[in-house]
Amino acid sequence: MNNNTLSLLSLLPEYRDYVWGGQKLRPGKRTAEAWIIHETDQVGPGSPFAGKTLGELSETFGELLLGSITIKKTGQRFPLLVKILESVEWLSIQVHPNDLQAVALEGPGHFGKTEAWVVLEAEVGSSLLAGLKPGVSSEKLRDSIRSGEVAEICQKFPVQPGQAFFIEPGTLHSIGPGLLIYEIQQASDITYRVFDWNRPAAAGRQLHIEKSIEVTKFDSVVKPISAPNLNKNDQITLLDCDYFRLMLLSVKGTSLIQETRGESFHILTVIEGEVKVEYESKTVKLKQFETILVPACCSLYTIISEGSAKILKSKVI
Repeated sequence: MNNNTLSLLSLLPEYRDYVWGGQKLRPGKRTAEAWIIHETDQVGPGSPFAGKTLGELSETFGELLLGSITIKKTGQRFPLLVKILESVEWLSIQVHPNDLQAVALEGPGHFGKTEAWVVLEAEVGSSLLAGLKPGVSSEKLRDSIRSGEVAEICQKFPVQPGQAFFIEPGTLHSIGPGLLIYEIQQASDITYRVFDWNRPAAAGRQLHIEKSIEVTKFDSVVKPISAPNLNKNDQITLLDCDYFRLMLLSVKGTSLIQETRGESFHILTVIEGEVKVEYESKTVKLKQFETILVPACCSLYTIISEGSAKILKSKVI
């Protein structure tokens, strides 16, 4: 198969309905998460690959889709998961393992879960929990997890749209009511629930006390990342980690050329305005909160906006 077989890919989101979800993602239906890029998402209509999953395309095309860097790091499995979350109640306070802990606790083939958030919308007074207050000892951490008083030792942040947070494995965290969040993470859904705000222990919402104690870091520190105002065509890196780079792009009344160099796919999510993405003869229009996957083999492509638009771009580095 040659490079021209692959082009821009629009995927059909998968939705998750949890007790804390709202109705912005699917009006009329309570929805907590839209999994907009995941290996189980199917390619949408209009593509020769319609109905195929992203995981199937990763296996078929390998480096052409994933890129040379991705193949070296994680093989032919699609390595990232991108979500949009809406919270009308507090999520459980939770923690995720790193790669070694995931294999030790869940078995071979599991990834850990490093993640990052970007606040898309925030009601006045909304907040989130991330990391621990200064001076919490490992003994205090263990006691608080076991006693159900863990919220008292977590650091609480008032939030505003545009802020980003990097959540390393081992970091206690929770998202509060009134938030719409973009989340990028390793392709893992391993979540150890530490405290669920005294909700009934319904099916699928059990606590994971001992596993949480095993993976939580008592010295985890989280600092909000405030993106600068971009007043022209520009792009900045919000954060880097071993698993992904997250960037903010601004396109105002013109075009911005991007290049994959064959190293990694690019994931583009419009967070403000509307854009067109062009690669060779194909053009895809994206409205706010819509996403497209650019395969690594697409090399040079162009983002065009007639007005003012902002895009989150993620890739493997």
